[in-house]
Amino acid sequence: MENKFKELNNIGKLMILIGLLVAVPVVLILFYPNDIQFFSSFVIPASVSVILGLIIGIIFRKKNDEIESQYISRNSSLTVLFAWFYGFFLGSIPFILSGQLTYLQGLYESVSGWTTTGLSVMDVTVTSPIFLFYRSFMQFCGGLGFIMMMIMIIQGKDSMSLYNAEGHPDRLMPNIKRTAQVIFNMYSFFLIVGTGMYIILGMPAFDSMLHAMSALSTGGFSTQSDSIGAYQSVSIEALTILLMIIGTTNFAVLLLLAKRKFSQIFKVSELRFFGVLLFIFVPIITLSLSFELYLSMGESFRHTIFNVVSALSTTGYSTLGYEGWPAASIGMMIILMAIGGGLGSTAGGIKLTRVYLMIRVLGFNIRKRLSSRRSVNSSFYHSAQGKRLIDQDLISDTVGFIAFYLIILFTGGILITWTSGATLTQAMFEFASSLGTVGLSIGLTGPDTDGGTLIIQMLGMILGRLEIFIVLIGIYSGASSIKYKLHEALQ
Repeated sequence: MENKFKELNNIGKLMILIGLLVAVPVVLILFYPNDIQFFSSFVIPASVSVILGLIIGIIFRKKNDEIESQYISRNSSLTVLFAWFYGFFLGSIPFILSGQLTYLQGLYESVSGWTTTGLSVMDVTVTSPIFLFYRSFMQFCGGLGFIMMMIMIIQGKDSMSLYNAEGHPDRLMPNIKRTAQVIFNMYSFFLIVGTGMYIILGMPAFDSMLHAMSALSTGGFSTQSDSIGAYQSVSIEALTILLMIIGTTNFAVLLLLAKRKFSQIFKVSELRFFGVLLFIFVPIITLSLSFELYLSMGESFRHTIFNVVSALSTTGYSTLGYEGWPAASIGMMIILMAIGGGLGSTAGGIKLTRVYLMIRVLGFNIRKRLSSRRSVNSSFYHSAQGKRLIDQDLISDTVGFIAFYLIILFTGGILITWTSGATLTQAMFEFASSLGTVGLSIGLTGPDTDGGTLIIQMLGMILGRLEIFIVLIGIYSGASSIKYKLHEALQ
């Protein structure tokens, strides 16, 4: 019974945290007094959440620290799943109460925000500053994750289980709370520097803060309908590329950067693979855009490098629309969105490390067929923590994840062709963007998008942000708990 109380106590803490996060945008009213009309739209759901969280926390406060590790491990994924779905629900209420969006659209915008996807059904040209801030703030917090933020403030004996269950692979410090604080400090430092640099380059202060938030969280929400392309500034685009790369880079690698361990950084297989992908795809797409869209080589390269980094980092900013892009370039962008960013970063997608390992596995198989069967080869890859063995368990996990990801990707794309009437290429682009939590759109997503397409995209965003298996384990844990309770009731 104590174990169940502890789990509910954690849920109470999460409800308080999410409620406080939803209340943060009211600070904007000090700078934009006209947005006072939306005060209650944020305060009402935030207050209810905080009060309910306090009540649950007090009622189910742990009486001792004797927690069965087996129970904690089995239910951590369920707690994580509750946190995210509760965040999606509560985050949608301000959009709905204010009359900005319908119920489904409000939920869609909330899911897109918290999962750092960036696809939107809002017309930003008529959206109030408080909601523009709210969307980017959701992405900034979503990049860290609810459990990460809770651990930063409160630490218990089950913190490590919750941390792992949310999909964070790296422990940067011996103490898990210290790890969360270090990540938050790095995140905040880059936000301050990024915002300041945008202002120096001529972007308005409000836009600067929101774009820095979204770039670092690899989210992609913008204050402009034409995204970063609206500013027509090479320097702003260059800064955005840098912030997107920082956002898509593993936090452990960023810590090495802060410690000036450059030799270790250059050995990291994930970063080297990122560079190889840019070296391959940027020249090809540059030539394609130049010949097909009749752009100069310089202009074509400028658009290509920005949009390729945006897709590969799963950020979703763009400098021009994709409606007129050549089919081959669209296909390559779909591949890049599916690959995604770094493990342990704010990015989505399959992740660079998994794709790199998959390529290595293919190489193993080819060499195996060309060499003696008696030969035994041990292979390694380099992470931020050092040299790691590519063993059978790692290969099995990698292959299993990629296979599942691709099945979901093709299934979602086909379903969108059915709900929206789009071509398969358009549908695959849009769902790859959803599942990879990218945010780039080929034109299917907007205020007039049908409900079926929005629902399919939301499912893709959730599976993509929570790394698929976390959702499945959470659902399995919930079903097991219900089955157990029914069994007890029937006894």
